Amino acid sequence: MRRDGSSAISLADLDYELPAGLVAQRPLEPRDASRLLVVRRAGGRLEDRAFRDLPALLCAGDVLVRNDTRVFPARAFFRRATGGRIEALFLRPLICARGEERWEALLRGRPRPGERLAGETLGEAWTVRCDESLGEGRWALASESGRSVLDLLGEVGKTPLPPYIHAPLDDGERYQTLYARAVGSAAAPTAGLHFTPAVDADLAAAGVAVETITLHVGLGTFRPLQVERLAANRLHAERFEVEDAAWRCIAAARRQDRRVVAVGTTTVRTLEHLALSAPEADEDGVRRGETDLFIRPGFSFRVVDAMLTNFHLPRSSLLALVMAFCGIDQTRAAYSHAVAARYRFYSLGDAMLAL
Repeated sequence: MRRDGSSAISLADLDYELPAGLVAQRPLEPRDASRLLVVRRAGGRLEDRAFRDLPALLCAGDVLVRNDTRVFPARAFFRRATGGRIEALFLRPLICARGEERWEALLRGRPRPGERLAGETLGEAWTVRCDESLGEGRWALASESGRSVLDLLGEVGKTPLPPYIHAPLDDGERYQTLYARAVGSAAAPTAGLHFTPAVDADLAAAGVAVETITLHVGLGTFRPLQVERLAANRLHAERFEVEDAAWRCIAAARRQDRRVVAVGTTTVRTLEHLALSAPEADEDGVRRGETDLFIRPGFSFRVVDAMLTNFHLPRSSLLALVMAFCGIDQTRAAYSHAVAARYRFYSLGDAMLAL
């Protein structure tokens, strides 16, 4: 197996064994009670810390960048005329046509093009038409109710927790970051779930600046990789918005040799996409676009100097990104240590800080 980030890397290189009991099913209280595995990339040293130690691990002048997207209740259920049930995961809005609101949605079922589905709860008060198959279970749906789809989902939708979490949360806000603002994600940027007002206050006292970007999490983040040869996989595009002032602050930090600390893989992908092909700011002072950037071993990072992230599923694009940042062998060593030390894994689990 080659270690140079070449196209020879396969999904098998992203495998590891995890005891089922280490998959976190409930969030810890308070949020900053989670553990933090610190990975010193330069020497490979590992440190077992607590998340509330984060401000002490950073330096004055560092710029911490977080994703302020907010999860909406994206899962809803519909019925076919035959009575068959179809589950829909609404991913993102598409261009409106003929005055109808159109969305890209992942459907569990086999509808026909042009078929109308009635809401399981609202019945004919919310019907959608399956306009076009987009492949891989994705459909363009036209909402025929005349009401906002987000409003309808707010009434009948469910928060789409990952399939490895087996019970609903007592408080749905625990699947939101405390700074979530921009509605648009079908899954949470989970590295940010650990932050508390106390941690934010300590960051400010330590001289760490905090900036926000927005990337709406969709299939590009949580869809499993399918093709065995890693380089042959492609990610679905996800929408981002970055205030021009925030991007200029981040760029200034880079010029001044101050560290940029990305919270989560979604933030990493957005910042590195901007470094490769930054769209111009619009009249509102916002850089908008989509990214399908697939960061894997061999990638040259241009912006991010340190990364805070949770522990990710095997064979995922998220783990490939961590391996690109830390190195394949160092990532494996960190994950092996985390398993042996019984860290809590995945969305509601503990965190890792790569410095």
